[in-house]
Amino acid sequence: MKQKAYARAGVDIDLGNRVKATLPRLLASTYRPEVLGKVGGFGGLFALDVRKYRQPVLVSSTDGVGTKLKLAFAMDKHDTIGEDLVNHCVDDIAVLGAEPLFFLDYIGTGKLKPHVFTQLIAGFARGCANNRCALIGGETAQMPGFYQPGEYDVSGTIVGVVEKSKIIDGKTIRPGDAVIGLASSGLHTNGYSLARKIFFDQMKLKPKSRLAGLKGSIGEELLKVHVSYGPLVQKLLKKFEPRSAGSRSRVIKGLAHITGGGFVDNIPRVLPKNCDVVIRKGTWDMPPIFQIIQAKGGVPADELYQVFNMGIGMTLIVAAEKADEVLRVIGAQNQKAWVIGEVLRGKGIVRLEG
Repeated sequence: MKQKAYARAGVDIDLGNRVKATLPRLLASTYRPEVLGKVGGFGGLFALDVRKYRQPVLVSSTDGVGTKLKLAFAMDKHDTIGEDLVNHCVDDIAVLGAEPLFFLDYIGTGKLKPHVFTQLIAGFARGCANNRCALIGGETAQMPGFYQPGEYDVSGTIVGVVEKSKIIDGKTIRPGDAVIGLASSGLHTNGYSLARKIFFDQMKLKPKSRLAGLKGSIGEELLKVHVSYGPLVQKLLKKFEPRSAGSRSRVIKGLAHITGGGFVDNIPRVLPKNCDVVIRKGTWDMPPIFQIIQAKGGVPADELYQVFNMGIGMTLIVAAEKADEVLRVIGAQNQKAWVIGEVLRGKGIVRLEG
């Protein structure tokens, strides 16, 4: 059969339709009863059950995964990228106390490759299913000549909900509160431009190279999936919900997702102007990948802690007298965590000591 003119120009609509025909099967695991309509409509439909809330507040966020994509291209492994994106977005709204409701993705590429598309969507679906978040729509754009051959970009948008009175906004943080750090799986989704420069330019390694201290190749280590802390945060908020309407009785007072900007730029986003946080280096188990970056990168320590998460993917600011109890609940969920600092009187900044 003669190839259509648009396909000859680089955009194969028929191929796109054939690939997208697999979507209902891939998305079945993300179904929630609030989802209306079918996959492939002009817009996704979600009927929020407002009876569950007194004052429901919708919380939204959008993001990408940065140059971590370069590792996916190099290793031709794309399923973890979709999961990364969902988990990153979930964590961004989890810090406000929000439960994720639905997620939408965007994939832009020069030429659609069926195996890449299928892996990406499978990753989105796995991430959404693990977070009880419906994957209700998305967009795949074929733009020949816009992307390098074999490359693509992805972004995602998430919408969640939180009861207005239960929004975690940091307003009750006080000097003396403890800072708990939740272990990361590795770089998560930030710092990859510097990491790639260190490993592949300075150290002359390849993605399949192996280093002492790492269980897999450097590429496998760098592709480790971004941890979703959303389900854990929801369990903690339910467990330590204030007994009265007064927010002063809160145990969990503020959360920060440690992404680009590290501790220095992210924790201040939840601090009152009269409070500082001191993070004590060495109080948690730093993953080997960061130890190698620290030893071989030639980057000042202060910058490392502003670029990378250094082994801590999320911080919780909690009432000091409840810190041990919070740690026990976290440990029961098979999540490593440590008290890594405290809140002091100050001007809304983070200091690193040790």
